[in-house]
Amino acid sequence: MHTTLRKIGNSRGVIIPAALLNACGLTETVELRLEGSRLVIEAVKTPRADWFQGYDAARDTAAWDDLPLDADAVEWEW
Repeated sequence: MHTTLRKIGNSRGVIIPAALLNACGLTETVELRLEGSRLVIEAVKTPRADWFQGYDAARDTAAWDDLPLDADAVEWEW
């Protein structure tokens, strides 16, 4: 697909067709980077996205029971 660069103030812009935006998952914010002489436009990835996908809290009910008792676990006296 060919398109033209359009003048926007002192910069240039590209109109990206809606079909390409949807296919790439691009929204309001994108990440730009150069790879050699290529300009790469990517959707911004949310840090730690999907970390808890499929997480079952019911399986973690006794997760802390097997840990050794901390030496500092007793109440401090002032």
